[in-house]
Amino acid sequence: MPYEWSPPVVGSPLTRLDLWPHRSLPRRGFAGFMAATCLMISLPLFGLLGTVLLWWLLPFLALAVAGLWWALQSSYASGDMHEALTIDDQAVHLTRTNPGGDVQEWDCNCYWAQVDMYPTGGPVAHYLTLKGDGREVEIGAFLSEDERKALYPELANALQLARTAR
Repeated sequence: MPYEWSPPVVGSPLTRLDLWPHRSLPRRGFAGFMAATCLMISLPLFGLLGTVLLWWLLPFLALAVAGLWWALQSSYASGDMHEALTIDDQAVHLTRTNPGGDVQEWDCNCYWAQVDMYPTGGPVAHYLTLKGDGREVEIGAFLSEDERKALYPELANALQLARTAR
């Protein structure tokens, strides 16, 4: 799962949830994929060594590899986001760091905070939100539908435990 609950510190009511987008191709896999792509593209070029046709094809193949590199790097940059939710017996605090580096924050009293799931009617199926202090904010926008379904009872339970710790 692309989220993780941090174990609570003994004697502290603080609970922390970190969420991040799923990466189907890790950085190590990216290097291997690019190496395999270059190898596969260069294999047909061996038959063209010493011909003029090689020089006509080479710029287009290099452009294709550069385009693939750029597209994958762009995908990594757009997925470079993080959400951190802290819950204690007094407050709930959500911090979202977007790909561009800008930070969005939401605070609410723990007693008034509630987690809602909209099975239909939201931008996506099983839309997950936190509500409180007159605002409703989305949490885990990048999670899959199944991950949002699994996270909902965990969030509700964490909020309930924080309320009873008062």
